Amino acid sequence: MITTSQMETVLFTTKGQVVIPARFRREFQIEDGTRASVTITPDGILLRPITRSYIKSLRGTLKGRGVMKAMMADREKERDP
Repeated sequence: MITTSQMETVLFTTKGQVVIPARFRREFQIEDGTRASVTITPDGILLRPITRSYIKSLRGTLKGRGVMKAMMADREKERDP
């Protein structure tokens, strides 16, 4: 986990694209084709790379919340004409 705060200035293109500095890409294991979630916060825009380690960290977070039952019920409704 990152414990120190680091800042760097970047530029946006006319298409809204931004280049993440190489040291940040290495630190967060961002590779070509990595997706990210984009969230609006009171402080600005938050980008969270969706990497294998991020997905692993989510394992078990929905356990005991009935998500699987709800998903299976939705699938059953879709199957029935």
